[in-house]
Amino acid sequence: MDKTSKQWSLGWLLAGLLGWSPATMAQDGVTVADVSRQAFSQPLPGLDAADRERFARGRGLFRQVWVVSPSLDGEVDGLGPLYNRPACGSCHPLNGRGQAPDGPRQRLRSMLVRLSLPGENDHGGPLPHPDYGDQLNDAGIPGVPPEGRAAIAWEELPFRFPDGESLMLRRPRLALEELAYGPLDGVLTSLRIGPPVFGLGLLEAVQEETLLEMAARPVVDGIQGRVNRVWSTETGDWRVGRFGLKANVASLREQTASAMAGDLGITSRLYPDKTCTPVQDACRQAAEGGQPELDDTQLDDLVFYQAHLAVPARRQRDDPQVQRGEAQFLALGCAACHRPQLRTGDRATYPLLRNRTIHPYTDLLLHDMGEGLADGRPDHRANGREWRTPPLWGISLVESISLPGHFLHDGRARNFTEAILWHAGEALAARERFVALPAESRQALLAFLKSL
Repeated sequence: MDKTSKQWSLGWLLAGLLGWSPATMAQDGVTVADVSRQAFSQPLPGLDAADRERFARGRGLFRQVWVVSPSLDGEVDGLGPLYNRPACGSCHPLNGRGQAPDGPRQRLRSMLVRLSLPGENDHGGPLPHPDYGDQLNDAGIPGVPPEGRAAIAWEELPFRFPDGESLMLRRPRLALEELAYGPLDGVLTSLRIGPPVFGLGLLEAVQEETLLEMAARPVVDGIQGRVNRVWSTETGDWRVGRFGLKANVASLREQTASAMAGDLGITSRLYPDKTCTPVQDACRQAAEGGQPELDDTQLDDLVFYQAHLAVPARRQRDDPQVQRGEAQFLALGCAACHRPQLRTGDRATYPLLRNRTIHPYTDLLLHDMGEGLADGRPDHRANGREWRTPPLWGISLVESISLPGHFLHDGRARNFTEAILWHAGEALAARERFVALPAESRQALLAFLKSL
């Protein structure tokens, strides 16, 4: 048996162990055949008239540019006093992935910088900086100075495959400048790019028991995912995290409310207080847009909208190169973390999301990704080298929706190859197998990713 045949055999063996086969990848009622710039903005099939109206209300709020209080339109005022961007869509353009800046003079656009000090808060999460909180807000309403400015410079690193193909990798170097409230000595930082928001309701509908079962499986090929246990502001207890780049938020509702508070400065019942720290006098004295600024109905509509965003359907399944790449994906061990198939449970909040077979290419678990991707900033049980496996569904359409494609947590990877080459830690063996492939096999793997 030649090398290619062995890889095919191993690939389908792993597929069987994962409970997956091409036959299970048929249309499942949660995907849409859309490859336009609106591919990430379509509702799940099956919404009735009332739900479509609710979806539209949530879409309007997601796209809304919020304004400073007081305003004639009290429904959408309350921006700031400190914030990063004025709309959800600013960091998630067309519900897709954000972008990293080209250089230090360019604003972060659709990125942010997490801040904390060594240690933990009362619930085991990151310890906020006393003067800046847990996030650098680089914008302020009139009369309120921004906290500072984040500048990113890119360091380039050459890489050469054994067959001679070469490319340049890059990694960000962060500098915090124009700080308004004193130095940030000893602070821990983490650059975060805005992730896509489609399919989130389906990921939330995967039961906690499923995540715990996957985390309890034996170590295979050095890979052992684990759950992040986080304190839920919504329920007041410890839960399994699944949202956020370190799985540090348990529910979509809480993720939405925390983003509205941290990124836009919009209060809600879950986060009723402005993010102003004691030294930020102008921030604390600024006008408010009501209590809370985002009422429960608006929050419900925002969550409903994100929960019911459909997933783009896979394409080119019958292409021989794509099929070879699919086998490579399995044989290299990529599917150990990027699991092709999960099942939603029967306890999902929204009936349309229950008992669905989905193909997100994630296990929603934390994995050690090595020192190269480490941010050194713990978040609940996630250490400074761990990240949640990001879903791969829809990844091929990123460049057609939000050019150019920026991948990984900080947008350093400009294409799929660069993203793979940054894998280390638990993913090191899979990465080294990829590097050892002949060029045509690497291209086949990339063709498979471009079919997702």
